[in-house]
Amino acid sequence: MGKTVKVKKSKRKDGVLKSKKNSSSASSSKLSSSGVPRKSTVAARDSNGRIKRSAEAKKDFMKQTGYPKGRKGYVVDHTVPLECGGADSPSNMQWQTVTEAKIKDRTERNCRRE
Repeated sequence: MGKTVKVKKSKRKDGVLKSKKNSSSASSSKLSSSGVPRKSTVAARDSNGRIKRSAEAKKDFMKQTGYPKGRKGYVVDHTVPLECGGADSPSNMQWQTVTEAKIKDRTERNCRRE
């Protein structure tokens, strides 16, 4: 893959000329700087690019755990993330506090299967 280098020149308000190099390759929009895909290639996605989830599986999990209307301060979380190839089934779901979910979501971003 060939790289393209673009040099953008502009003047700041104080009159100093500055230039900025942007180099990219053909697949740079899909890869992070470490070469890991920005979005999972494992999980199925909808037309908006969001991972498809089963509302029925979530509803079943909530019924099975005795909280058909949900738990205050908790969210339904996938033990093995969908992004990492986890199943969208009640057996792969757990209740998690909102705070714990935010922390876990940050560590799961851009998961890749090896």
